[in-house]
Amino acid sequence: MIDYEAQRVKMVDNQVRTVDVTSHSVLSAFLTVPRENFVPDSAKALAYVDTAIELKIGGSTGRYLQDASPIAKLLQLAAISKEDKVLEIGAGTGYISTLLSLLAGSVVALESDAALAEAAKANLAGSANVKVVSGDLEKGAAADGPFDLIFIDGAVETVPDSLFGQLKDGGRLVAVVGYGNASRAHLFVKERGVVSAAPEFNTAVKPLPGFRKAVEFQF
Repeated sequence: MIDYEAQRVKMVDNQVRTVDVTSHSVLSAFLTVPRENFVPDSAKALAYVDTAIELKIGGSTGRYLQDASPIAKLLQLAAISKEDKVLEIGAGTGYISTLLSLLAGSVVALESDAALAEAAKANLAGSANVKVVSGDLEKGAAADGPFDLIFIDGAVETVPDSLFGQLKDGGRLVAVVGYGNASRAHLFVKERGVVSAAPEFNTAVKPLPGFRKAVEFQF
């Protein structure tokens, strides 16, 4: 019998605290949410291992529950408050959505994969401040915006302007830009309609499908 609660405490102590995550609210969220509930049955024993877990649900491929340490650092970077309305891009099975529900005022969890969206809805049934919506990840959820924070769950090559357009003035967008060892966490801030970007730290997470730069024609 696996003691998931003990594993959860070890995850926070050995994977999250060790990467300079000191936010009490973030640490509390990671200690509270049962990560094992958000992975396929075949992967439950690996739920707290320091690695990304592929979400093979209903034929879904290429989507992952990211390992805890980069998620925690990104959530800390986002500096989320209970007044924030958050859009999560790429909800998967709803793990980060649940973490966000404990940190923010309300969460819109956007998912493009039908099987994952259904799993997220089931997993988030008890989270009254989360709304799961289906749609193209790159287009966001303009009908539910604007947002104080947009959180992209996975590495991207570029952030489309359509997402920046869904930020409130003073809003933030947190994303990992680039792939593999070249990727860096970025904090984008929108002030008076202008978006500025600041690379914050090196990190590596699994890519989110799409979000590629347009191919430029060269002579």
